[in-house]
Amino acid sequence: MITALLILVFIAGYVAIAFEHPLKINKAASALITGVLCWTIYILHSNAVHTVSEELLHHLGEIASILFFLLGAMTIVELIDSHDGFDIITQKIKTTSSQKLLLIITALTFFLSALLDNLTTAIVMTSLCSKILSKKEDRVWFAGMIVIAANAGGAWSPLGDVTTTMLWIGGQITALNIIKQLLLPSLVACIIPALIVAYRFKGKTITAIPESVCTPKEKRDGRIILFAGIGFLLFVPAFKTVTHLPPFMGMMLALGLMWVLTTIIHQSKDHETAERFTVARALQKIDTPSILFFLGILLAVSALQSFGLLKELAGFLSSTLKNDYLIGISLGLLSAIVDNVPLVAASQGMFDLTTYPTDHPFWEFLALTTGTGGSVVIIGTAAGVAVMGIEQIDFMWYLKKIGWLALIGFAAGIGVFLLQLLL
Repeated sequence: MITALLILVFIAGYVAIAFEHPLKINKAASALITGVLCWTIYILHSNAVHTVSEELLHHLGEIASILFFLLGAMTIVELIDSHDGFDIITQKIKTTSSQKLLLIITALTFFLSALLDNLTTAIVMTSLCSKILSKKEDRVWFAGMIVIAANAGGAWSPLGDVTTTMLWIGGQITALNIIKQLLLPSLVACIIPALIVAYRFKGKTITAIPESVCTPKEKRDGRIILFAGIGFLLFVPAFKTVTHLPPFMGMMLALGLMWVLTTIIHQSKDHETAERFTVARALQKIDTPSILFFLGILLAVSALQSFGLLKELAGFLSSTLKNDYLIGISLGLLSAIVDNVPLVAASQGMFDLTTYPTDHPFWEFLALTTGTGGSVVIIGTAAGVAVMGIEQIDFMWYLKKIGWLALIGFAAGIGVFLLQLLL
């Protein structure tokens, strides 16, 4: 009974998010209500109230680490933007062909997300596109492609996606091997949708990017902030590798250093001018509803996880399908609906290292499918959620226009991976 009720509330919440525009209810409201209701049902039907509260706080720690990471990355990107730092990059883009631009943006996103991580890259690249593209329709198509490219780029790198990082830390994969095995399948999962979307833009042009009107001093400040911002974002994965602290700690340190830097740069200016470039102003401008939306979604999923539903689901798939690759494909497609992190965590608990030792193809396949499968639905990954917030993309628009492209890429990537194994 309680299981059915939990699933029903989760599905109802999901439907409310999907039909945000017809219902005229912000997706953050639906997600928060769903998250709280799921935990309420769980605790009211539990005999161990104290244990459930502890589980909630444990999950909240993990969720908060993602939210603070998101907050830090968005603030740093907003700081670069307020200093016109992106103008330095956009001035270098000389093409007026939408098709060429799409392929450049896709390639940059794919390789950057392996270095930074898919969430930060998606935020940076979507912000960059909003500077270059004036038409809303062009921006949402580019944003959809950024989600696919960021997730595909994150799958083959131990730093690129939370799930690949989890498998790396858990000892299921090693860094060099995952790069070697997944680079080509991930590349194919990104290239095929990119070529289809690029065909849509054939012959279309964008307005040439106007020359920057910044003063030499403003240009210098913008350059400092851009290079410092990108440098600090690149510093986050390095900080994590050296200290073994969670990534949000590196992001908070990066934000603190950016705060100091902006204060030093603008200290000689009058109060009103300096005020425009402060971290406090950047924090006011970031998309807080998206962060609350993410909180609600992750709370709902963590309730299903604590109740044991996700582990049951993984177990059911394992006993029903009885094939490593079918299990991997199913978990990949499920990660478009339920966050891929708890799914991979459930798999790590279910399939131990004695059954599948380190660098077994099953783990590599799992990293590929859960990394790229989340692109099918915009709220399937953190990168998708962030992009949805920045560009205000409609859930159903993404599903109709981009979802099938992500699915084709997902299938092509799987095909290449299986072909590699055969050869």
